[in-house]
Amino acid sequence: MSLHIYWFRNDLRLTDNPAFRSACDSSSSLLPVYVVSPGETAPTAWGFERWGPLRRRFRDQAVAGLKQALIDRGSDLVVIEGEPVQVLSGLAEALSADRVVCETIAAPEELAQVDALRALGISVEDHWQSGLVDLADLPFAIRDLPEVFTPFRRALEAAGFPSVRPLSPPHAAPPLPDPYLSAHRSAITQAPDPRSSFPFDTAAFDGAESAALRHVQSYFSGRLAQSYKATRNGLSGAAYSTKLSPWLATGALSARRAFASLRDHEARHGANEGTGWIGVELLWRDYFRLSSMKHGARLFRHQGLSRLPRPSHDPEQFARWSAGETGQPFVDAGMRELAATGYLSNRLRQVVASYLVHDLECDWRAGAAWFEAQLIDFDVCSNQGNWLYIAGRGADPRNGRRFDPEQQAGYYDPDGAYRRLWNAL
Repeated sequence: MSLHIYWFRNDLRLTDNPAFRSACDSSSSLLPVYVVSPGETAPTAWGFERWGPLRRRFRDQAVAGLKQALIDRGSDLVVIEGEPVQVLSGLAEALSADRVVCETIAAPEELAQVDALRALGISVEDHWQSGLVDLADLPFAIRDLPEVFTPFRRALEAAGFPSVRPLSPPHAAPPLPDPYLSAHRSAITQAPDPRSSFPFDTAAFDGAESAALRHVQSYFSGRLAQSYKATRNGLSGAAYSTKLSPWLATGALSARRAFASLRDHEARHGANEGTGWIGVELLWRDYFRLSSMKHGARLFRHQGLSRLPRPSHDPEQFARWSAGETGQPFVDAGMRELAATGYLSNRLRQVVASYLVHDLECDWRAGAAWFEAQLIDFDVCSNQGNWLYIAGRGADPRNGRRFDPEQQAGYYDPDGAYRRLWNAL
């Protein structure tokens, strides 16, 4: 009898989950596990919790949805609090498990966890499954990944990316080991502000996979994708962008499922600049993942991929920025929305990041850590890549990007409605 442990990480779904399907196919008994690390609430080097309550609340919705989906298939999800390597090694020993199966996450801490399990003699089968393109299908080796996005995109488009269709969910899961553990976690109580553009305390935006799939079906069945490029720089409301990123971040939705729905939409309604841009942004997500695999810990150091000196940092200015009290109305409105809802438009993310780095002359890593704590759609690879771009410490040849907040406000919030919404005017 083969007993496997399936370790859910940022893949909180059953649809298009090749790693989970492999675990189901290769084991006669399977224990699905999600580990809540105490590091989530540990203080960062910048003096605040690594995960804020809104991010934890949205993740907990995804975990609850996954648990119910597994119960519906004759299984369950064991949610355990503890350091992941200790928890999983303890379970493997207690159950005499043959293997731990999980997804691959191309970031230093997550890769180190898998290495630590293997160093303890535990067999770990990890799968690359978070992006659009399988590693084996890339037209180049990871070491030869282009340092600029456009050549990467052209190479993949020439290769016909991606050709793999998403997997359907399994109808049933292998039986649980007998006996198996059960656990209970108290709910996070802070709710998002009702002004949120992603109101995840409503059924339509719940963190569960079921809500993600309903949203994908709804978004691509209409015409919103056709005008995506024209509306994507909006600031408020549910319809100005795809709103896929929170579910992609937890893995309640796979990038391939989203891309397949996009292609189905184009087959029905035609492809245009709007639909094409959705594909480009999904491909940016892949690029940041592959860049993290190529460069590893360099992306987390102060110089990034550059040779620039250590950035300056002013804790008082950073505190005012994070509280939305800089005195710059457009920036303050964005930071207040982020703290109250766990969400922020892409346009505002660039503006507030630029202001911290270039106007307040603070360390970009503090801003990246604040986004990690606050954003319900935090994605480690995309977050590092975007902050390095703003700070001029990534691979982009423009050596940084400053956004003038007054100019941006005049263009994107000409009547001041967004700033008034967040009491910044």
